Amino acid sequence: MPEDGQIPSRRWVQIIPVALLMYTIAFVNRTNISLALPAISHNLRMNPKEAGEVAGIFFWGYLLLQFPGGYLAERWSAKRFVAILLVAWGLCAAGCGLVRNWHELWAMRLFLGLAEGGVYPATLVLLSHWFPRSERARANGLWNLCLPLAVVASAPLSGWILDRWNWRVMLVASGVLPFLWLPLWLIFIDDRPTCARWLSARERQYLQDTLDRERVPDEPRDLRSYLRAMLCPQVLVLMATYFLLVSGNLGMLFWLPSALEKSVGGSNFFVGLLFAVPFIVAGVSMVLNSLHSDRARERHAHVGIALGGSGILLFAAVQLSGRIPLLAYVFVCLAVAGVYAPLGPFWAIPSELLPKKIAGPAMGLINGVGNLGGYFGPLVVGYLDKLTGGFGLGFTVLAAGMLAGGALVFLVDLGNRRSEFA
Repeated sequence: MPEDGQIPSRRWVQIIPVALLMYTIAFVNRTNISLALPAISHNLRMNPKEAGEVAGIFFWGYLLLQFPGGYLAERWSAKRFVAILLVAWGLCAAGCGLVRNWHELWAMRLFLGLAEGGVYPATLVLLSHWFPRSERARANGLWNLCLPLAVVASAPLSGWILDRWNWRVMLVASGVLPFLWLPLWLIFIDDRPTCARWLSARERQYLQDTLDRERVPDEPRDLRSYLRAMLCPQVLVLMATYFLLVSGNLGMLFWLPSALEKSVGGSNFFVGLLFAVPFIVAGVSMVLNSLHSDRARERHAHVGIALGGSGILLFAAVQLSGRIPLLAYVFVCLAVAGVYAPLGPFWAIPSELLPKKIAGPAMGLINGVGNLGGYFGPLVVGYLDKLTGGFGLGFTVLAAGMLAGGALVFLVDLGNRRSEFA
């Protein structure tokens, strides 16, 4: 069988872009509230703690479909499951713009999290069906470009809508996007190479043989062994690492526009532009780190060094913000890049570590529990802002968490799995 580099790779230009833009829309619907938080807080009379709860409650709903999402994607169909969720989260995202008080917004954000909850693990399972291990960090990294891309694409536009209309128009308009993307998802996505008529017979056979050869043995035979594999120490460490990563990531994402507005002022459009720049740097860092991880055939350092370095840079930005604001902003840009760069190699670890029937649900469990950091990160920053009147202490706590996460990942031992790279 020829090497993968000798085989045409249409899957890179069909599967990845469609999945990337699908989850870009999901991330826009999840996070565009961050730029509008000052206006929403004023209109709905929310204090910083309540605003942090509204931003973060999404992730309690998000937790509920993580395990079922990975399970259904593996046992049923990632394509059909995500299609159903596209409709559900579009309705919830538009509903966020129709609320009358902050309690209703809290509830709609919770339902939005529930509707989006199964999408991430289902897409990770989908990619594991299409890309062998030697390509998986690159595939995960390119797909996860949706996260910074969502901010880069939506922040200036959302700021413009806020300046021209209001936050309600912004949220309702973003809720229409999933319905526009649904037909393209159904047309271009297939669950497995064996289902894809557009794939050449040569590439289909190569992928099937390679993925079968890479399958981790020792599938669990009963419920007890299944649960033991799901809750093994390495999965628990990955949960803790991802929790700290997401806490730092979304703590910065939800509160950085408010911090920028407080520091530099200006229109919503200008703040949106400043907010977008760190995520451009993050997109570049994700691709480069994922490419190097696959070439070096190493995961731990590509996660730990980037995440720990992000914590150091964020701490430095806090210390410099009052004295050299321009340098502090540069460090913030690099800190955001550092917290996104690990995603490609991080998500390669579970699929290389665990049996096939366990990997999908385990990735859902890691993502769901880890994404509770999206509740606690914004909540901690909001609470400490209310307590101290500034963002310095809250961002310092996030920085400490990212340093701890960067250290934790080295406790995950791939051991002899390294020899199984294609």
